[in-house]
Amino acid sequence: MSQQKVVLLLGSNLGEQKKNIELALQKIQEAGNNISQISEFLFSDPVEFASSNIFCNIATVIFTHLTPIQLLNCIKSIEVEMGRINDSKVSGGYTDRLIDIDIIKYNDLNFKSERLEIPHKKHLFERDFSRILLKDFI
Repeated sequence: MSQQKVVLLLGSNLGEQKKNIELALQKIQEAGNNISQISEFLFSDPVEFASSNIFCNIATVIFTHLTPIQLLNCIKSIEVEMGRINDSKVSGGYTDRLIDIDIIKYNDLNFKSERLEIPHKKHLFERDFSRILLKDFI
């Protein structure tokens, strides 16, 4: 399978946020994905839930051989390995988290399943911090 261009957003609002994101990027690369671009760090308030913990976020472009579902499984595994307990799709709401990794785009694919929607419409069209991070990647 050829390499697929994917845009990811990573965020953390617990612990040492920048280090959490850097570790997640390292694990993404160790899983066989090639990181080609990384945005600057952006700090922002939580969206769609209340917390006194500020988020640190980045966008990144990777190239992967994984299918969308394989990539989702990979990043969910990284989140769990890093200590993420609650997944918003499972718990039905957003909470503070050590790491959050979202697939925003996968080539020009339109894909929807119970676990994954590509493109990630909330990040592309509704969230200001996402649009700032993604402006050079989309």
